[in-house]
Amino acid sequence: MNKIEIFVFGSNLAGRHGKGAAKDALNKYGAQYGKGVGIQGHSYAIPTKDHYLNTLPLETIFPYVQEFIAFANIHPEYIFKVTRVGCGLAGHLDRDMAEMFKEAPANCELSREWLEIMGWE
Repeated sequence: MNKIEIFVFGSNLAGRHGKGAAKDALNKYGAQYGKGVGIQGHSYAIPTKDHYLNTLPLETIFPYVQEFIAFANIHPEYIFKVTRVGCGLAGHLDRDMAEMFKEAPANCELSREWLEIMGWE
């Protein structure tokens, strides 16, 4: 059985998917304009910016990452293709964001950069 691929991207709380991976999620993976959190189509939004497009601090992003990891754990039928969430337009460092995903289950495919940071590559 082929598993369903889910594109995981950094979003903003307003759900304005206008740039970067969020725009790809909107155009290619069924992200819904106006929805900034959670599963939508074949994508999953993790907020890294607020409603006004200001970058969220790491401690505000972390609970959203934990929520995603919990979702991934109960959905083994999906393969989650995790982009470098928070490292593009939001401007966070790869090492800080990668650290948040260290408990991601095996059905999450993290970027090569993050795997190297974690010493898994």
